[in-house]
Amino acid sequence: MSTPAPPHYTSVPPWTREPVVESPDATGTAFTVLAVGTGSDATGAAAIVDAWLPTLPVGAPVRVHTSEDVAGAIAALRTDLAGARVGHRVLVAGSATDCLAVRAAALGSSLLDSELTVGVTSVATRAVWCVHCSATTIAEAGLEDVVTCPSCRKDLVVYPHVSRRTGAHLGFQVDAETLPDQEVRA
Repeated sequence: MSTPAPPHYTSVPPWTREPVVESPDATGTAFTVLAVGTGSDATGAAAIVDAWLPTLPVGAPVRVHTSEDVAGAIAALRTDLAGARVGHRVLVAGSATDCLAVRAAALGSSLLDSELTVGVTSVATRAVWCVHCSATTIAEAGLEDVVTCPSCRKDLVVYPHVSRRTGAHLGFQVDAETLPDQEVRA
């Protein structure tokens, strides 16, 4: 396979390629801080949150949520954003897969990328959405690796594109552009 496109040519955030901890936007007026994950991701996320908290403005409302799964983090995010006003910032720490899912929920709630700070603990897994059957699977894979869809069993290329709506990488059949061998007729 070819080398993935440079980050400025793709929708894949650079923090999904290697763990990155961004600096929070201290100009915010209120903050939702989310630590997501289990095991080493939970430990790493907690350490990132501990480093972020002293950098936030004194007196600003800060809600810190810890969740073992991304569904719990998204529920906490939606609750906090229900009463949010201009100046609200969201900080999320966890695996790239979890951060992408929380980012999708935040963008779906009308936040901008500039209002979101990410701290990534690992990039080993990716959510891959199958264009053939619409199933999403979590797999240990790099960009342009091949994974098997557990639903339709097609071998999918992990394409260097991330949906802002779902937070998943695009996956399509690895040999989709190859014509099947034609039978030779005598």
